[in-house]
Amino acid sequence: MAEVLVLVDHVDGEVKKVTLELLTAARRLGEPAAVWVGPGVEGAKDKLAEYGAAKVYVAADEELTSYVVAPKVELLAQLVADKSAAGVLVAATGEGKEIAGRLAVRLDSGVLTDVVDLADGFVGEHSIFGGAVIAHAKVKRGTPIVAVRPNSVAPEAAPAAAAEEQVSVTLSDAAKAARVVEKVVQEKGERPDLTEAAVVVSGGRGVGGADNFKVIEDLADSLGAAVGASRAATDAGWYPHQFQVGQTGKTVSPQLYIAVGISGAIQHRAGMQTSKTIVAINKDPEAPIFELVDFGVVGDLFQVAPQLTEEITKRK
Repeated sequence: MAEVLVLVDHVDGEVKKVTLELLTAARRLGEPAAVWVGPGVEGAKDKLAEYGAAKVYVAADEELTSYVVAPKVELLAQLVADKSAAGVLVAATGEGKEIAGRLAVRLDSGVLTDVVDLADGFVGEHSIFGGAVIAHAKVKRGTPIVAVRPNSVAPEAAPAAAAEEQVSVTLSDAAKAARVVEKVVQEKGERPDLTEAAVVVSGGRGVGGADNFKVIEDLADSLGAAVGASRAATDAGWYPHQFQVGQTGKTVSPQLYIAVGISGAIQHRAGMQTSKTIVAINKDPEAPIFELVDFGVVGDLFQVAPQLTEEITKRK
């Protein structure tokens, strides 16, 4: 069975959830082989093995992380050639998409981006026009390079060997053109990461202002949830843009998504419609969000949300 290379997305040795999703998708297409760039693989091998990595190619040279994306592209190109890989999967993040595009050019292959599902033969499914249209596409030439949207595939454990193999690559001068001179670690609060949270509570235009977002945060904290926001709320400056959920923000797919004061515009729905259970609180019974939800509450969010928070707190 041909190998499917999966570029591991990790921070300080911690494997990001999207990598587990990629390994799950790769098992449908061939034998998953994780590609780890940089130091720190020792504490991550068990997780990679748990989710089906038959092999782990480790390029531990810190020089590979001293530049922007070009070293990862050259490493993947070398592995595709040496291992006759059936395809390459990366996360459809900003960096992942750039790697996918550069790698496709390097290999003279086709590339699929923002894929939400994969079937036999590397047929990618795309959710376009805010989720109103589902399209399927397949690379016609070369080795398929696929950037998969985070939270699109449910990660499923399937233990494998995760046999480690050290690899190296000699970087070209072009790969060294842009050096990383400083890395700033963003302070992380107690709430889970928005794109990886099991529960997300989002506020929209109906919240009415930045100060009122405390209602959303209190409900989220009672559930151990991440906080999100609609584009209307972030554009108004009520909440930071990094928490925007939607077509032009982040895509989430939690077990529970609670939309508070969000009308349900199509661009917002595109970022959360794959959530397992959706609950909406809105005073407008005709709000489009109610077409999508599993449970809906028609009422004033400033009455409903605090009562919900209080009730949840009582039951802890």
